[in-house]
Amino acid sequence: MVSRSCANFLDLSSWDLLDIPQTQRALPRVMTVPGIVSELEGDGGSSDVNSTTGSHERKIIVANMLPLQAKRDAETGQWCFTWDEDSLLIQLRDGFPSDTEFVYIGSLNADISASEQAVSQKLLSEFNCVPTFLPKEIQEKYYRGFCKHHLWPLFHYMLPMFPDHGDRFDRSLWQAYVSANKIFSDRVMEVINPEDDYVWIQDYHLMVLPTFLRKRFNRIKLGFFLHSPFPSSEIYRTLPVRDDILRGLLNCDLIGFHTFDYARHFLSCCSRMLGLDYESKRGHIGLDYFGRTVFIKILPIGIHIGRLESVLNLPSTAAKMKEIQEQFKGKKLILGIDDMDIFKGISLKLIAMEHLFETYWNMRGKVVLVQIVNPARASGKDVEEAKRETYVTAKRINERYGSPGYQPVILIDRLVPRYEKTAYYAMADCCLVNAVRDGMNLVPYKYIICRQGTPGIDKAMGISRDSPRTSMLVVSEFIGCSPSLSGAIRVNPWDVDAVAEAVNLALKMSEAEKRLRHEILFLTGQIKI
Repeated sequence: MVSRSCANFLDLSSWDLLDIPQTQRALPRVMTVPGIVSELEGDGGSSDVNSTTGSHERKIIVANMLPLQAKRDAETGQWCFTWDEDSLLIQLRDGFPSDTEFVYIGSLNADISASEQAVSQKLLSEFNCVPTFLPKEIQEKYYRGFCKHHLWPLFHYMLPMFPDHGDRFDRSLWQAYVSANKIFSDRVMEVINPEDDYVWIQDYHLMVLPTFLRKRFNRIKLGFFLHSPFPSSEIYRTLPVRDDILRGLLNCDLIGFHTFDYARHFLSCCSRMLGLDYESKRGHIGLDYFGRTVFIKILPIGIHIGRLESVLNLPSTAAKMKEIQEQFKGKKLILGIDDMDIFKGISLKLIAMEHLFETYWNMRGKVVLVQIVNPARASGKDVEEAKRETYVTAKRINERYGSPGYQPVILIDRLVPRYEKTAYYAMADCCLVNAVRDGMNLVPYKYIICRQGTPGIDKAMGISRDSPRTSMLVVSEFIGCSPSLSGAIRVNPWDVDAVAEAVNLALKMSEAEKRLRHEILFLTGQIKI
């Protein structure tokens, strides 16, 4: 039986919020499909964003946010844009041939007024970036509403059963989500050559975008990658618009997931809710959907080792490492680096450390947890409550087990530069990743590579290159990378006693076993994007 919300699905995008003046298009529309006339500006020259040749492929990467940092110049008042080198969308390029052309489509993490959008769009064309300016009324309901209050919690296994832990389904938020995806599709249409270009759509913010693109061009080449977990069918089926989102994804040619478990959950949803069967085809999992084969692939994301090693070799990194070495001299350093949200398990981590000091009294005064808190990707009462609980727990531990000149828990709640994080990775005796539910989580990989070091940092720190390397990882069994880290100690983050015991084991382990575990971890950690 077809869902009632599916009948008027495409009509949702035509609501009154879309009746807005269109920003002047700095990028010409270039099409090669019969019936579509190319609109060339000026004297007929084409923009770099629109130029395609048969000598190389072009990838159009569509994401909620462009991989750019926007900052207003203090003197001129003009917007300036630079690449965000930490963005996975930038690092994605290293997985393709060097002559592959990339075009990025997405929003900017800055509030650019309507009068400045035309100038900004022209500047962004130099980066091969196409901005998507969403009206504020859509942006709020689309991102903070449907994405962060419905999809994000649900995909992390949180059901909106109680008002204090999730919001009831609001169809106006779903309407805004569909409308935002329609706006993204319009931007794609402005620059695509549908016969040659490949479109890669990123993450849960744009799960119905494939529907709009496939409706316009049936032969378009579409791929989708989910950066978060995909929940089991028992959880996912509670979403009122579950069928619409599944059908949106099935309009792609390829759907990628971090792990086999996430892919298995998606396939189970397709089977139970849409009645679709799947089979293995030439080494891939394939679904037949309206005469097309939709391939499902496991694409575990990784780290860019070269970029990480280049940061390790910076003089500022070496200086910070020496500072950390002096600050925590004679103590064991445990490191945690997490976003401030309800699924990273920071509070559970702190409670586990409290149990460590209660149970293993000889650890008091000898162990320090440095918890770096990244800015929250979402806002709301749940995030504020998690932050408050984190600070209250840290204060309680420091008051009970601290002493003059010694704090067992150090919270770093600010924007931490890359070199400083890298220094902490390199100096930590143990890394504790305690998320209750997460996607891949690259923190363990970064820790392993930094503990291996480089010739440059070894020379700066006065370490022999032949000296043995050690690393200890305590990771939650509910994160995507956990199964691949055979040298790590896996824990259930909800079992705080077991986590405390695992940390104690990691710190007391013999040097020979630490070296062996590091060698195993280093082999599995060498994953490039």
